[in-house]
Amino acid sequence: MRIALLFLFLPITAVAADELKLATWNLEWLIAPENLQALRGSCTPEGVRPPPRVRSIPCDVAAKLNRSRADFDALARYARLLDADVVALQEVDGASAAQLVFPGYRFCFTGRRHVQNTGFAIRPGIPFRCGRDLKSLSLGDTVRRGAELVLYPGESREFRLLAVHLKSGCGNRLLNDSRKECAAVGRQVPLLEQWIDGEAAAGRPFAVLGDFNRNLLRDKGPARTDSGAQLRLWPEIDDGDPPEADLTNTAEGGRFVNCSMRQTFQGYIDYIVLSRSLAAGLEAGSFDRVVYRTKDAVARKLSDHCPVSVRLRTAMAAK
Repeated sequence: MRIALLFLFLPITAVAADELKLATWNLEWLIAPENLQALRGSCTPEGVRPPPRVRSIPCDVAAKLNRSRADFDALARYARLLDADVVALQEVDGASAAQLVFPGYRFCFTGRRHVQNTGFAIRPGIPFRCGRDLKSLSLGDTVRRGAELVLYPGESREFRLLAVHLKSGCGNRLLNDSRKECAAVGRQVPLLEQWIDGEAAAGRPFAVLGDFNRNLLRDKGPARTDSGAQLRLWPEIDDGDPPEADLTNTAEGGRFVNCSMRQTFQGYIDYIVLSRSLAAGLEAGSFDRVVYRTKDAVARKLSDHCPVSVRLRTAMAAK
């Protein structure tokens, strides 16, 4: 795996006609300053859970992530270094926030009233159509919806992306663990698999990318117990049935590197997962992670995640 170090910030470049750089980035409560200011006076105290459809932010977030112009500029510089054509985004309060990091891009976002939405930033010149919200994945809007994007609509190389941000708190535990967070993930897994199998059954190439809040590279073993209880996410969705659902985790075989020297995580939770035919166009060794300079990680309010990306030859997706 190549690690992108920030020694200079490159301008956005034109994408080759038959190549696409896909990325995913959780931007940690990214809210435009004017919208954050409007929400600060009615923030939710620690330990209080607001109703699912109420637009609110935790009071500690209001204090911690009150980003300055310099903070947004730093995030935008890392976005330019990433230089991706399509970026799945998580924890973003819609286009007004995203455009501060990805100026000039176009956007698709879920319509959840909550400030944490999933979506996409798309480089100009790439044909696309915003898809539907995968509302079922939100468990009644108590967690994040999935965001669907159709690339190259109507062309022979058309394929679909699903941006996800699954429930946190069950990162390395079995799904039948007694924790309520694991129960929530357990409810999300069949809904995610339903989308995957639907695309696979239709013979459409696809990718699922985003914050899985789970170390999929360690999610090995049986998907279920002998009695049918769910145990693991990855073997449940990567069952090759239908054949297009024979999935590739693009992080497989790569070396894990933290976003900055200040972090001590042991593995990824942000992934780009490709269907069988889409994976045929994956450029070998292209899995990459942009990492933060320690100086920026200390001085700037960036994100507790940093982006990962891959390169695809889109002609391989042609039906």
